[in-house]
Amino acid sequence: MNFEPAAQRIDVVSVVDAPIEQVWAAVTSATGINAELRPYLRMTVPRGLRGRAVGDIAPGTNLGRGFFLLFGVLPMDFSRMTLAEIDAGHRFREESTMMSIREWTHERTLRSIGDRTEVIDAVTFVPRAPMGLIPGWSGMLRAGLAFLFRHRHRRLQETFGA
Repeated sequence: MNFEPAAQRIDVVSVVDAPIEQVWAAVTSATGINAELRPYLRMTVPRGLRGRAVGDIAPGTNLGRGFFLLFGVLPMDFSRMTLAEIDAGHRFREESTMMSIREWTHERTLRSIGDRTEVIDAVTFVPRAPMGLIPGWSGMLRAGLAFLFRHRHRRLQETFGA
């Protein structure tokens, strides 16, 4: 009998009215990441990302720990982040562990569509036991994360236009 929670996946795709270079600069900076998360969350900047953008970091770099603050003030989780892969200007893959999530992979891909940019987020995660063993917990976590990533895409569309 397997007592480990199952992996979950979330995919969100949207198009924004800005060139890929402009979108890349925003989505790979700490300021841009927090602009996407607001007002629900704020992430403290991990040591390895301070003063840098994702595109400036070598693949395989452990960025350190970032804390997620509910409504910008209430600590609710933390993430130990590693930038696993990067195709500067187009794609990155982050792999992390969190207090609530045993395995987390977030891949963001940008695709140029003329003067517009398609933003593709693929998130795979495995809830950490024992919370993941509570009936309904994995579904609630998945629903909350799906809401958050749809929110992030809405924020990008507000920033750049849709």
